[in-house]
Amino acid sequence: QVQLVESGGGLVQPGGSLRLSCAASGIIFRFYAMGWYRQAPGKQRELVAQGNSGGIINYADSVKGRFTISRDNAKNTVYLQMNSLKPEDTAVYYCNGKSSVFGGDYWGQGTQVTVSS
Repeated sequence: QVQLVESGGGLVQPGGSLRLSCAASGIIFRFYAMGWYRQAPGKQRELVAQGNSGGIINYADSVKGRFTISRDNAKNTVYLQMNSLKPEDTAVYYCNGKSSVFGGDYWGQGTQVTVSS
């Protein structure tokens, strides 16, 4: 049924960049707010960036100016471009999709991002 599959994580040095991708299937993508969350060990999952169905985009203050969320509705894919990465960005990054029309709140399996020198 519904699948959100993240990719693009890895090990990067501070100041480097990564682009995460989340490919969605089993949903009508245009009707879903898509976002990225992250969770570091021992910490609560937090919102990184989200674009809702109306096109409103929210970023965590900690990533503003560094991260950019985008989506390609034709490919059912949401991206997170991460620049100027910091060690505190180290976490498992999760793709999320939710819709008030169809209900549900879906999560991917996560992709590890490690920022270390």
